[in-house]
Amino acid sequence: MAFVNNVMIIRRDVMTRMAELYREDQLCKNIDRIPLEISNRLNGNERCCVHKMRAVVKYKAMAILGFDRNDEKDELDPLSHYARMALDRTEKVSRFLTVVDEACTSCVKANYIISNLCKGCIAQPCINNCPKKAISRTNDGKAYIDPAGCVNCGICKELCPYHSIIYMPVPCEESCPVGAISKDANGIEQIDEKKCILCGKCVNACPFGSILETTEMLDIMYYLKHKIPITAVVAPSIFGQFKADPGSMIEALYQLGFTHVAEAAEGAMETTRLESEELIHKIGQGQEFMTTSCCPSWVLAANKHIPDIVPFVSGSSSPMAISAKKCKEQFPGDPVVFIGPCIAKRKEGRENPDVAWVMTFEELACLLNAWNIPVVECNNIPLSESIDENSRKYCLSGGVAAAVQSQSKSPIEVQAVNGLDKKQLRMLSNYARTKKTEGQLIEVMACEGGCIAGPCSHEFPKDAKRFFAQNSEKFCTCAH
Repeated sequence: MAFVNNVMIIRRDVMTRMAELYREDQLCKNIDRIPLEISNRLNGNERCCVHKMRAVVKYKAMAILGFDRNDEKDELDPLSHYARMALDRTEKVSRFLTVVDEACTSCVKANYIISNLCKGCIAQPCINNCPKKAISRTNDGKAYIDPAGCVNCGICKELCPYHSIIYMPVPCEESCPVGAISKDANGIEQIDEKKCILCGKCVNACPFGSILETTEMLDIMYYLKHKIPITAVVAPSIFGQFKADPGSMIEALYQLGFTHVAEAAEGAMETTRLESEELIHKIGQGQEFMTTSCCPSWVLAANKHIPDIVPFVSGSSSPMAISAKKCKEQFPGDPVVFIGPCIAKRKEGRENPDVAWVMTFEELACLLNAWNIPVVECNNIPLSESIDENSRKYCLSGGVAAAVQSQSKSPIEVQAVNGLDKKQLRMLSNYARTKKTEGQLIEVMACEGGCIAGPCSHEFPKDAKRFFAQNSEKFCTCAH
């Protein structure tokens, strides 16, 4: 997750305002005023004109309603039209990410440029070593890169003694570890769903907020508002959010309207047992290593980009899947909502019949604000004493590996892949090819730091980690 910025603030403002309107039975009546309200608060900081800003906010609101730009049949259809469609919706949202065209117009193609630091030196290493002869001298003796001839090899940048050559990336393209984002003929970024692993890095990388998730907030709010039984399964990383005691966080969910609240950490205990047994069995059968499968983004990456490693990925169910199944057995009539910081969990939840919807911490924070529930003021109810420390630490990089290692009766070597990028994916691909690794169990987390730093967290990752560590002293002592 990125640091707090105006893009994030606007996104959360829109979500909170929509939740408030829904709670007040005013959504269809007043949702069309949201673009006006948000743009008026910007105080002249809009990029182009107030009218374009309002259009951008409109499409952001559409994404929160579960639609994207392609669902627009008539540009004159107001937000209230889409709100009614969302309220009448009977099927799950079909897309996970969308690009707001109106917001995505400022990034040029990634390239190298010569800054004013160029001294026009006699050595000319940039000119002499350019493989495409795309660099020449200007009339003032300084270097110039012809963008038409440049192939972005970066040799000139490496050789410049004054560091005057700058690489200008496209933030969303640069952040994507699998090359799933590229510009179309109109210069608008497109997400290739065949390549995308839903890691969410692009959402927070875009400085214009043009990439958004499509949400199912309305579906969840319907149950909460009308006090219809509904169950929440919360990811362990929730205890790093909201700067409240763990028990207060659970109580806040009850006050919000959830009938039952379960910790995914309870399912993690079973995942640990299953993965430990699976690893020992596979090692005994001669398999060199096994990777974890808790991170759905990693599972997508393996299936789409490293097919050779798929046989080495654990087949054990994730904590979410195990916990959701248990909740459905206990409360068969209640829909189950998984709450976490992950976009890829939306896809995993979509494919799991026990999970009705997935909601992020960011969305949860907006609902709590709309329902006027200050988490820090909620009663600190006792946590389940049957959940062990290792299971609640699944959200930290190395946490899954540590839990499996602790569970295993045989000594095993573990390795943690802390975040997926191009380099780490090449390393994992090499593992699949050579069968030579640094551990028998390889824990793979798409987010650096683990789920505690997921793309849809409420807190800044460093703060979340620090607060989780403080809370761990509380919830780790309650387990038998």
